[in-house]
Amino acid sequence: MEVTFENWKARNVKIFKELEIGAKPKEVIHEASEDILATFSKTSLIDKYDIYQHLMSYWADTMQDDMYLIAVDGWKAELAPVEGKKGETECDLVPKYLVINRYFATEKKELEKLQAELDSTIQEIIDLIEENSEDDGCFADFEKVNKGSVNARLKEVKGSKEDEDEKRILESYLALQEKESEAKKKIKVAEKALDAKVVAKYKTLTVDEIKVLVVDDKWMTTIEQGVKSEMDRISQRLARRIKDLAERYEKPLPILIKNTDVLSEKVDEHLKKMGFIW
Repeated sequence: MEVTFENWKARNVKIFKELEIGAKPKEVIHEASEDILATFSKTSLIDKYDIYQHLMSYWADTMQDDMYLIAVDGWKAELAPVEGKKGETECDLVPKYLVINRYFATEKKELEKLQAELDSTIQEIIDLIEENSEDDGCFADFEKVNKGSVNARLKEVKGSKEDEDEKRILESYLALQEKESEAKKKIKVAEKALDAKVVAKYKTLTVDEIKVLVVDDKWMTTIEQGVKSEMDRISQRLARRIKDLAERYEKPLPILIKNTDVLSEKVDEHLKKMGFIW
């Protein structure tokens, strides 16, 4: 299946990258869809029309708009303001995530690391609250657990030696809140720095680089994911069927016959003891 898709991909990547102003998207997708039907016509496990549908669904969702943009403006990647989001920019043909994935993988990985640390801290706060919200827990009587309410309670018990455990929990909560706040600040700074790099990169993108981002990274990657999801679906169905067959035929027929004969003899003996003679 992978080899079959790669054959289709190799032919059509070349065709897609030759698109220019004045191109006719409907004719292009017609040829590509007919090619995918022909390419997958000899695959016995997967219906060629299932693969065809993945292509046409993506065409309707994204590729159609992209091709018409290329047919009108050519291979341009220009950022435009996002409606309703002050200060944010995006490019319909080449979304920022494509540029980040190809050119700023290190920065993306660092940002993901910071986000993971933030998620972990938030989970620690949730766990701490849950563990101490039962009956006699220090958060049991709180209407709402937040920085203000915890600070207020901490002032009340600060001079008491009998409430050391409670103070420790309250201080742990505040420390985690501070950690969460710092993590959010780091993420905001990292996002701003990455966005600045991405915006600068758009200004230097060549036509060939834009073609790679759109055709290879955007269109073909998405279509390939659709094909692989179809392969996974078939694989899972086959695996379930094999498991059913394995369970059904776990014991070979000769053993089943032998077991049946043994059981039949035991039944005959019981019937004779009960007076049934034949």
